[in-house]
Amino acid sequence: MSPEPTFEGVGVALITLFDRSGNLDAQATANHALRLVELGVKALVVAGSTGEAAALSLEERADLIRKVRSRVPAGGLPVIAGTGAPSARQAAAFTRSARDEGADAVLALSPPGAADPRPYYDMVAEAAGEMPVLGYHWPAMATPGIPVSLLKDLPIAGCKDSSGDADRLLETLTSWGGPLYVGSSALLSYAGPMGCAGAIVSLANADPEGCAAAFGGDFDAQRKLAEGHRRAIADFPAGIKCLTAERFGTSTTTRLG
Repeated sequence: MSPEPTFEGVGVALITLFDRSGNLDAQATANHALRLVELGVKALVVAGSTGEAAALSLEERADLIRKVRSRVPAGGLPVIAGTGAPSARQAAAFTRSARDEGADAVLALSPPGAADPRPYYDMVAEAAGEMPVLGYHWPAMATPGIPVSLLKDLPIAGCKDSSGDADRLLETLTSWGGPLYVGSSALLSYAGPMGCAGAIVSLANADPEGCAAAFGGDFDAQRKLAEGHRRAIADFPAGIKCLTAERFGTSTTTRLG
């Protein structure tokens, strides 16, 4: 039996906000998260790739989860922590910390260079305990990603696919029964009607309503997202921070890029 989706609909890969000196502004990040919840997002991914997780300490990750959790109380919608890392030991440590800080689930990017990610996800799942683990296929960042044939062997409650590859998305949907989350805002109007459980996209920081409409199958909404999608991925993560700032007046400071 396939696991129940951790959430359904459009979730946001949340940006992490810093002050002008590059110091973490966890409260501003949490305030932005609440604003997006009020605009309709169905899940919050904190300290993920869009959140510049590679530039965050363990303590900063924990602070972000605490602050977001304080603004979005448990029982509302899921707060999902990014816990992927180059090694299983690191990913397990991030996962235990996220669990202790009140995350509802974790999203773990597959390890770079690993043809078989099963031992990695076994260790992450052990650290997660009862907390759901979402796999994360993004071969551009962590080559080779997760082979479709191995998904059934992983202790995961779903998978995010950020490949931007429609063929891969279709193959996964037709050969694996678990909840699938599209990670490319260019494929929202394809992924929703085709049966993906939801989406986890950075563009939802700036246009959550447009992303939700596109995921619902609105092709006009998908076309209207085109410029934002291109800007968001052209200079990552600065592009999505600039887009978000244009709408909400948030900080554009980045630590990466």
